[in-house]
Amino acid sequence: MTGSIVFDPLLPWLLIAALAGVAALGIALALWRGLQGWALRALAALVVLAALAQPSYQIEDRAPLSDIVLIVEDKSASQSLGERLGTTETAADALAADINARPNTEIRRIEVGDGQADTGTLLMSALSDTLAEEPRGRIAGMFLLSDGRLHDLERTPDLPAPLHLLLTGEETDWDRRLIVRNAPAFAILGEPVTLTLRVEDEGAAPDAAQTVIDISVDGAEPQRFDMPIGQDIDLPITLPHGGLNVIQFTVPEAEAELTDRNNTALVQINGVRDRLRVLLVSGEPHAGGRTWRNLLKSDSSVDLVHFTILRPPEKQDGVPVTELSLIAFPTRELFLEKIEDFDLIIFDRYKRRGILPAIYLDNVRNYVEQGGAVLVAAGPDFASADSIYRSPLSEILPAEPTARVIDEGYSPAITDLGERHPVTSGLQGAAAWGRWLRQIEVAPKSGDVVMSGIDDKPLLVLDRVGEGRVALLASDQAWLWSRGYEGGGPQLDLLRRLAHWMMKEPELEEEALWAEPTGQTMRIIRRTLEETVGPVTVTRPDGTDEEITLAESSPGRFEALYTGPEIGLYRLAEGDQSAVVGLGPAAPREFEQTIASGTALEPAIDGTRGGVRRLENGMPSIRSVGIGRPAAGRGWLGITPRDAFETLDVTQTPLLPGWLVLLLSSALILGAWLREGRRT
Repeated sequence: MTGSIVFDPLLPWLLIAALAGVAALGIALALWRGLQGWALRALAALVVLAALAQPSYQIEDRAPLSDIVLIVEDKSASQSLGERLGTTETAADALAADINARPNTEIRRIEVGDGQADTGTLLMSALSDTLAEEPRGRIAGMFLLSDGRLHDLERTPDLPAPLHLLLTGEETDWDRRLIVRNAPAFAILGEPVTLTLRVEDEGAAPDAAQTVIDISVDGAEPQRFDMPIGQDIDLPITLPHGGLNVIQFTVPEAEAELTDRNNTALVQINGVRDRLRVLLVSGEPHAGGRTWRNLLKSDSSVDLVHFTILRPPEKQDGVPVTELSLIAFPTRELFLEKIEDFDLIIFDRYKRRGILPAIYLDNVRNYVEQGGAVLVAAGPDFASADSIYRSPLSEILPAEPTARVIDEGYSPAITDLGERHPVTSGLQGAAAWGRWLRQIEVAPKSGDVVMSGIDDKPLLVLDRVGEGRVALLASDQAWLWSRGYEGGGPQLDLLRRLAHWMMKEPELEEEALWAEPTGQTMRIIRRTLEETVGPVTVTRPDGTDEEITLAESSPGRFEALYTGPEIGLYRLAEGDQSAVVGLGPAAPREFEQTIASGTALEPAIDGTRGGVRRLENGMPSIRSVGIGRPAAGRGWLGITPRDAFETLDVTQTPLLPGWLVLLLSSALILGAWLREGRRT
């Protein structure tokens, strides 16, 4: 029990002070006039003022509360290296036993594992959350059992007691890690992108000037190079293909190295084209003559060269050639010397007129077989005797004209195969598409018919020839959609997809397997023209295989979600399709820096006058120290007893009850009056 005097004023303290001032003036006036009762008047004023302050004698019944000591155990991934985890558990048990043996003291043990989504070790977050739940006035000390590698130092709370770090790891530990900087998400095909590589040795590392590094692209056989240690090396890389390129860098594990988890780096870069070069060859002018030109010019990434015949050879108007303002077109340069520079050649209603010799068209055929692309937008010219089919291009075109031109209205339709082909799948609103008014009858020889017209006759035929691609659109009426005829249709989407499929954009491949990673989960996607697909074989980083069954999400597209059990490079295979994908970082934050160190925590520890001790040197003893005193010394660490208590009961007894105030003040005032009256 403890007692004290407390006040519960009946009036505000400011008003009581004002009344005291008035009373003091009255007493001073009485003293100046020589009144004999001034002292009694002063005592009466003091009694009244004291009564207004209402003093009481308060007795509290208190129960002492125990001190709380926090023990935070770091059990993140970096603590699994060497003997750190065992050392942590042994030290935590010994520390808990020592503290429990102290009177009026209890402990709170907090375990901290790995954060979500590679956030690393969140020691300060765990400590902050615990302090928010415990009464800060009872916290006597905090002990962190860790390697000192944390990733939320900015969340360090206001610490109410000494903070100590019991450091795991050994002074002889050393580690080698690989760092990759300047890795972009996208890179332009054909242009080198520079990555900065660095190999660093940390801790008690042996003297070594260089090591070797293995570089593998898309899971292929790695190439080995020498790599200096401790120097930044700029490595130019040219992506081999469009779409996702997975590049893996690996430094072999060295003898006695702490871990090899940070010896590998995965870089995933999407290859994109900078400029697409297109050669548009136009024949006889027609109502939709600018359809392809407008489409291609609307794409800022397309460089267009337009070859058009404004004055055919048979035109005889008597104008001397020397007076013509037309510029001779560099046909030889385009069709013989620089044809390989183009990604796509489009023949729009072009027919043989003697301007492009057969050798030029034969070179176009050879260009396709070696990886180029040709699109023929056919009109009546394709069915004529001067059709470009009657040229070396017949060897690569997927359909043969029957010489019949059908002039009647019809609605283009997507075939069953076209529903699964990436060029035409997903085109919406087919029932409301406007009609086209002409179709060239063709007989397919090869390829895939993805759109049909009158009486289900082939309208759009796609084919692969050698390394290249060919498309035949058996109508010159696509422009009606762009004009909104009878409601129009998806002309822009269709023609743009068609052009990009021919230029081998990865997202429009009809047979493809890829994965879209998100953290440790990936969405496996298989696109095919077949109606079914087999299971996808997933090869994990440790070499084990697992088969995943895919479900059809849309015609020709099969998907499945897969969560990888570990971080690293996964290989996917189904039939003749394969892909590689990296899940998570190859070197998680936990393994970026693995050498145990208390440097990061020193500012917070010094602010509480705590200390850092290596557990390999033995457990320190625990002492009690006063608040604000040094809490660490040679071989010992301190906690500060808080002497906290809980108040069970409070009793208050008024020192000036009302009857006593009335009696005293009346007696003193009466005495002052009698004494002053006796003088008169």
